[in-house]
Amino acid sequence: MSEESLPADALPEYAERVLEVAELIPPGRVMTYGDIAEWLEEGGPRQVGRVMALYGGAVPWWRVTRSDGALLPGHELDAMAHYRSEGTPLKEASRSAEGHLPRVDMRRARWDGGERAEGHT
Repeated sequence: MSEESLPADALPEYAERVLEVAELIPPGRVMTYGDIAEWLEEGGPRQVGRVMALYGGAVPWWRVTRSDGALLPGHELDAMAHYRSEGTPLKEASRSAEGHLPRVDMRRARWDGGERAEGHT
């Protein structure tokens, strides 16, 4: 199918690839924006972040995080509900942390795509 015959609501190819990776991340685990770009061997954290901002609502967006484990501003409560239901490892916030919100424990929660050979081309 050529680009000219694509439906108006078709996703750009890079966006499709980013979203496919987001869907592969197991419950209770996370990847950073940079991890996904590295895994795809294309783009960078900002490009992945842009895709997630524009198109990520239909995939488990909470499993794609900042490298410091901070929760997505404006979506903290939704993300926390998902993290708690999935058992995602969290670090309790220090009293000096803004909003006293926990962060994802990146050391324990980060997924390296180890099973990526299954279903990934």
